[in-house]
Parts: sequence; C-alpha cells; structure tokens
Amino acid sequence: MKQETKCIQAGYEPKNGEPRMIPIIQSTTFKYDTSEDMGKLFDLEVSGYFYTRLQNPTNDMVAAKICALEGGTAAMLTSSGQAATFYAIFNLAGAGDHVVASSTIYGGSFNLFNVTMRRMGIEFTFVDPDCSDEELEAAFRPNTKAVFGETIANPALIVFDIERFAKAAHAHGVPLIIDNTFATPINCQPFKWGADIVTHSTTKYMDGHDATVGGCIVDSGNFDWAAHADKFPGLTTPDESYHGITYVERFGKEGAFITKATAQLMRDLGAIPSPMNAYLLNLGLESLAVRMQRHCENAQKCAEFLEASDKVAWVNFPGLPGNKYYERAQKYMPNGTCGVISFGIKGGRPAAEKFMKKLQVAIIATHVADAHTCVLHPASSTHRQMTDEELAAAGVPADLVRLSVGIENVDDIIDDLRQALAD
Repeated sequence: MKQETKCIQAGYEPKNGEPRMIPIIQSTTFKYDTSEDMGKLFDLEVSGYFYTRLQNPTNDMVAAKICALEGGTAAMLTSSGQAATFYAIFNLAGAGDHVVASSTIYGGSFNLFNVTMRRMGIEFTFVDPDCSDEELEAAFRPNTKAVFGETIANPALIVFDIERFAKAAHAHGVPLIIDNTFATPINCQPFKWGADIVTHSTTKYMDGHDATVGGCIVDSGNFDWAAHADKFPGLTTPDESYHGITYVERFGKEGAFITKATAQLMRDLGAIPSPMNAYLLNLGLESLAVRMQRHCENAQKCAEFLEASDKVAWVNFPGLPGNKYYERAQKYMPNGTCGVISFGIKGGRPAAEKFMKKLQVAIIATHVADAHTCVLHPASSTHRQMTDEELAAAGVPADLVRLSVGIENVDDIIDDLRQALAD
C-alpha cells in the first residue's frame, strides 16, 4: 500500500461484524480462564495482554500503523516524545556507557541527555551535524552504544545527513537512532537511508490537532544485535528480571529491541499513553498525508514571502533553493520537508517580541507542527535552559523566531505576517 492508504488502513483489519474504527480498550486488566494461560503471557510464550501499563490492544494497533508507515518490524507507543527518546537510548545504554548525539537536537532532548541522563552515568558527546569525518570519528569511544540525530532539527532546521551518520555508526557496531518528528514518514523514511531506530513525538504532526501528548519508537529490524553481542548484553544475554529470557534468541533482530523496551522499561517506568489518547492519535494519523502536503505548500509560500521582506534579516527553510540544506533536503525529502520556518527580524530580540505581539492569526504557543499556525521565541522558552554558547552550537540564535505554518488559507497567514512586520 502507498503511504496515504496506510494512514487509513494499516494497523487494524476488522473482521466480519467488528468495529470499523480501532476500538478503545479502556481497561487496566484482562481476564483469563486459568493461571496457566496467564503464565504463558508472563513468560512471553504467547502474545496477549494482562496489564495496560505494559501493553494495551488499542495502543498496539496504533503503533502498528506507525510501524507500517515507517517500514519497520516492531513499534511501541509511549506517553510522550520525551519518553520515546529516553526509552530508545536507555534500552541500549546504562551507567558507564556513551552515546554520540547531534548538537542541534531539540532543547528538551539536549537537556535530557546533557543533565538527567548524565546523572544516571551515561556520557554524551555532542557533534556538529556538519562536522568533518575526522571530528565524527573522534567522537566514538569503545563504550559507545548509539548515535542520535533528528531528521530536521528543531528549531534549527538543519537537515541531518542520515546516510553518512548511519555508515559511521555501523562502522563502530552501533545503531543510528533518528527522531523523525518534523519530517514524519510521509516525507522521509530514515530506514531507507540506514537508520536503525526511529522515534517520534506523536504530539506534533501525527496527532496534528494539539489534542494529545504522545511518542512512538519504531525498530527497523535491520540491526544485527547478535553480531555485536558484547556491546549489547541486555539484548543478547539472559534477562534475570524477566525469567531469564534472551531477547535476541527469542524474538530475533526484528523484535528484540521493542520487546525488551516493553518487558523492562515500560514495566518499570510505565510511561504508556491512555487508550483514549491512542485513539485520538489514530484519528490524526488518518489525515497525516493530506495535512503534510498542505503544511509544506503553505510553509513554502510563507518562506518566500519572508525572504522577500525588507523587515526580515534572514530566513531558514530547507525548501528555499538558496538554503544551505536545500540539496540535502531534496535527497532525503524530495516531496517536502515540514511546515516549520526559522527567521530573524531586523532589530533583534525587541523587534521579534513586538512582531509576535501583533500577530492575530498565528498564536504564541509552546507547540509546533499542528493544524494551527503558531509562533515561538525558543531562546526564551523551549531552549531557555541553554547558555548563549549552547544556543549558538545548537543553531538557535537569540533573535530566532520559529514559525509553525498551519493548514489555514495561506493568504490569511501571509496577510497576518505582513501586518505584524509593518511599522
């Protein structure tokens, strides 16, 4: 099936007389006839459900749809994009381990890595996504367990060279984890370029209506954990906390990663979405392909308007031919990138604040990538925990305004920008 069809039909196939829509299984627990039946579930000998903190049918059906869109072999939903990012890393790395990450990732992810996970004993080396081959090579250590980057950096809009970083990661026997939130699988499928694990904040375009917070992790099923058994003992040696199961032996490279994340991390940390939230996410997924096309078309016109304005100091949008990442975007996302634009207004931070106050269609919100056009000043909000030096390294100058172009009539959006820029 094509992506547009998967958005509607993947993940759930109702049988004769069953509900056409994914049902909401709003139950904490599930009934079984015998203890032996339930025991088989606890031993992971059969598939099924016993407690929603680990798995729920509604959540799994929606995860299966996202898995199909990304072209993966297994997936799981989480309660937020932050939880998905944390689980994806923590499923591989623990105290004493090391991870290589792009320096231009979302501020919340940077803080998760640089502060919280460092306190857990995991070290991170942040590299410029445009670093030289020598600098990238120097970032790896014997205890490196993964490489992490974003398809399109939030909010720097740097297009990540997935293929290059995948080759570097694989040369060191570790997987590449890609946050594909901004591009979505409609515009980019990182697995086709060598990525091994994909994460999403489904709160953004996938939900698309500012209604539910959520996340997702998808495994490509391509990384051979057994070939690097010494690096990943959690996957290749018995898990004594779960009946001595060896995940790779029992579930193969196609299912080991997600099964471990469920049986260990979700069991112990419990960052699972409610079935109702998963249901709402599925409603958003059904229109994802249509909305992404409109987001990209509207953003392209808005970026061209801003680039032509004498009130604007600079515009960063990968869809503009003069953009530094235009050619790379054409390689990885030939049908469009996303609906987010970064730009600076002449006059710096005061001018940016004045501009934002005058907006009428676009709203000021700590959000991005949904149907509404919204605007944010990252240096004073999402990235405010970062120093000026860290902001510069992340590609987020103090005057940067992040405009998330919605799916309203583009003429109304441009008219709003025009009046807000006027003296």
